[in-house]
Amino acid sequence: MIEGPYFLLVVLGVLGTGLVAGVFCAFSTFVMRGLAALPPAQGAAAMRAVNVAAVRPAFMAVFLGSAVLCAVTAVVTFVVWPDEGAVELLLGSGSYLVGSFGVTVVANVPRNDALARLAPGTAEAAAYWSSYVREWTAWNHVRAVASAAAALAYVLALT
Repeated sequence: MIEGPYFLLVVLGVLGTGLVAGVFCAFSTFVMRGLAALPPAQGAAAMRAVNVAAVRPAFMAVFLGSAVLCAVTAVVTFVVWPDEGAVELLLGSGSYLVGSFGVTVVANVPRNDALARLAPGTAEAAAYWSSYVREWTAWNHVRAVASAAAALAYVLALT
């Protein structure tokens, strides 16, 4: 059984990865569909505003904090190697660090940056918008599933 500070670390990991999974799930299931239904200039402008709002302390504390918790959990798991739950803890940590944080860095953020560089209302921005929505959302599905898988793995480690 996981106990003491290690237990608290894993519980916080469940909470953080679960919250991030919920945010990404919302984007995959209805936010991006709503933005895609708008005219390209309006959808792109709304997404730019969302991207600016996302890098504020409230979300970043949960998103980056969960990455730190996952990394610490992986290191502690390798050091302590508990009798039960070690595999689940490592799978959860890897799922979030690669599938959520890593995908954000290599797939979603570069698309956000490209969208931000385009002049609003131009033909180029309108042309990019449809591929942006499709590709960004596909990678967001990966982030949602990876974050949920991390939360589930951590819960399984505690049982």
